[in-house]
Amino acid sequence: MATRVDATDEIGQLKQAIDSNDLARVKALMTRNPGLHGAPIGYNNNGPLTWVAECRVPWAPPTPERLTMAEWMIDNGSDIHQGGDGPLMRAALVDYRIPMMELLVARGADVNALWNGYFPIIFAPCETVQPAPLKWLLEHGANPNCADPKRKYPGTALDQVIASYGRTTRLAECIEILLAAGGETRYNVPPVLDLLRGRLDLLSAHLDDDPALVHRRFPEIDFGMTGARRLTLQGGTLLHVAAEYGNVEAAKLLLDRGADVNARAVADDAGIGGQTPIFHAVTQYEDWGLPVARLLLDRGADLSVRVKLPGHYERPEETVECTPLGYARLFPGGENRCVALLTERSAIE
Repeated sequence: MATRVDATDEIGQLKQAIDSNDLARVKALMTRNPGLHGAPIGYNNNGPLTWVAECRVPWAPPTPERLTMAEWMIDNGSDIHQGGDGPLMRAALVDYRIPMMELLVARGADVNALWNGYFPIIFAPCETVQPAPLKWLLEHGANPNCADPKRKYPGTALDQVIASYGRTTRLAECIEILLAAGGETRYNVPPVLDLLRGRLDLLSAHLDDDPALVHRRFPEIDFGMTGARRLTLQGGTLLHVAAEYGNVEAAKLLLDRGADVNARAVADDAGIGGQTPIFHAVTQYEDWGLPVARLLLDRGADLSVRVKLPGHYERPEETVECTPLGYARLFPGGENRCVALLTERSAIE
């Protein structure tokens, strides 16, 4: 029992030393006990090097001391491939960690590794929608077309970034980077892809060629989960897509071209679905969909619509019967300005 307590205390001291960028203390602890190179620290307990590379505490770009710490660990017993190149995967999540990525790859980290056997390294910046590390990985040999049906996440890098739960203006840049690198996607639906990449000129051309496109439902776009919400865009219209991704200009274009502000998505055999675009706009983390929600309301969005929809992602069997206000209350985030807006517009729950 005493040994286990001592080991736990030693691991805690190591983590504290890493978090305070105390290189001398890190060296002393790991030299005295080389077993600490494999200590269960950091994301998924990958190890101390992974925690160093992540630069989470403090949440800041890697300092010279942090980079020196990583290099010393590699030289003195830390496995750069721990957890399936965990250090590189965690470094690739944020743009300002590129100096750490450079160090790790220079010392042998694999840009095409599978983190824990199922998550390609290139998926890290796709998940967080970070153009700079994504571009860096591609420039250093990462394969964007890494689909494998046997993985937990079976798609390509472009599939991953499109299906990411993050909502940001950086999405268009990430899509362009991957397309320029020859990236492929199973979501190869040109009007949808052009909307997501912010190419409203191309979207307008699609509408010119086929005006009825504004009314089409797309059963093939089974992405769109965000925050804690399991609802996707499957069976929705282009206006649903614009509402989900907070693209006000695309929403205006579609409405001006005749899109129905109260168009219903296709419901499944169990009656789950049938939501209108505003359900997507008002359930975004940190009120990302607020500008689109205002536009939809100004254009006549019906707040009395009641449908049955998927609930929280931690409760995969959950379905809820709700209005837009009721659904918005289930997924609070930020200042809940969407809830306030709906309330101001006399929404019912």
